[in-house]
Amino acid sequence: MLLNVSYTDKQVTKKIDEAVGKPFKLRERWDMGGIGSPRLFITETSVEIRNLLILDNNRDQCNIELRPNGIIVRFRSLLDTFALVIPFYKLTLYKGDIGIYSIYRDHYFIKVKADTKAIQKFFIKLQNYRADNAPTSIEDL
Repeated sequence: MLLNVSYTDKQVTKKIDEAVGKPFKLRERWDMGGIGSPRLFITETSVEIRNLLILDNNRDQCNIELRPNGIIVRFRSLLDTFALVIPFYKLTLYKGDIGIYSIYRDHYFIKVKADTKAIQKFFIKLQNYRADNAPTSIEDL
């Protein structure tokens, strides 16, 4: 779900918390070594997101916040901040070309450059957290 999160709105906050869970407590953030990604430069997006990003002439960039049940991809356009809220069960990650990660949710997608060790380390942390906290599947029983 793509939401405008520029202003504090209880309905929007409630939707986000229901989809991906409440933010981690400070102690949990510390134990995990942080829950936010470094700055990610966007290379390609779906049409809906591209229509928002072309409104200004700034370099397209985003960041990812890890939540207990999913991730939030935030990016800015003009003076507004938008969030793509992706629960883990709808999240699809691909590592395509050298240094490109693709993040998919239904018909939305964002492709970002992963050209530094810090970005690659964050994506490994994301995949490990997702694997450790995924519900038990039928095949594992």
